[in-house]
Amino acid sequence: MSKHIKDTDYLAISARIRAMEGSLLTRERMEQILEARSDEDAAKLLHECGYPELDASRPEAMDAALSAAREAVLEDLAGGAPDPRYIDLFKLKYDYHNVKALLKAAAVGADPSHMLMDMGRVSTAVLREALETGHLEELPDLLAQAVEEAREVLDTTRDPQLSDIVLDRWTYREMTQLAGDTGSAFLLGYVRTQIDAANLRTLIRVARMGKSGEFLRGVLLSGGEVPPESMEKAGAAGAAGITELYAPTRFQAAAEAGAQALQGGPLTEFERLCDDAVADYLDTARYVPFGEAPLIGYLAARETEYTNLRILLMGRSMGLDPDVIRSRLRAGCV
Repeated sequence: MSKHIKDTDYLAISARIRAMEGSLLTRERMEQILEARSDEDAAKLLHECGYPELDASRPEAMDAALSAAREAVLEDLAGGAPDPRYIDLFKLKYDYHNVKALLKAAAVGADPSHMLMDMGRVSTAVLREALETGHLEELPDLLAQAVEEAREVLDTTRDPQLSDIVLDRWTYREMTQLAGDTGSAFLLGYVRTQIDAANLRTLIRVARMGKSGEFLRGVLLSGGEVPPESMEKAGAAGAAGITELYAPTRFQAAAEAGAQALQGGPLTEFERLCDDAVADYLDTARYVPFGEAPLIGYLAARETEYTNLRILLMGRSMGLDPDVIRSRLRAGCV
């Protein structure tokens, strides 16, 4: 049995994180990058913030550079985190992403290399060999179970969407179990909030497609604060039911935007507000002096920063209006 970890065990790393928070991109710096006269000027500003050269005209190279920066942060903090499972939580989603890519590529005889992201707990080389040979014992137990079920569904139905649904369910199942095993109420709340965001997205998309309540029941995730049964009833009632269900929650604004999107409008604002609701939960970590909450909050803030940089740099390279780019940026800047 592992020793009990106390909040005070995080004193040293919490102090480091408070110092590292100063390197997060502020809204003002994001605005400077957005308004930079040239891509070279934008890259220079990012370099001054500690980023390697990022070239939006070469998306693969830009993603590789952002991935390398992310890995460096995780490796740095892993050495000082009393419980490595907090780091694992931010890695495991990439394991499941890679399984999706590998299974789909195998089904059509394609090379998945360009879709793989070597940012998970398991290297893409090890994961690829495990799936190709069927020797899954090298994988974490729940991931191995997920591979077996998803492969069976794909082999039986030949429907990659159903296989993805299986893997999404296992992703959040493992995140929930990992969070529960740590004993951290803050981490478990973070996972539950992510599940609520995923379910709200599903609810709106299913409603837009005109799918049945039975279909919705099959794709909703358990483990969030909003029960799937309540979402089913809200979906049957349409836009009014959805806004009423989420009115007393942090997803009120997202649900209202989703209800508007049911009329056929774009989902961009709705998607952004779902992410902002998760950021609103994480914002409470700012007021915790030490413990696991500052670590989780910082790692999530970095994830949001990487997302915003992709949106910003790709938007610039496409010549999008700055106001359009601003409307897509997620909350989370300091």
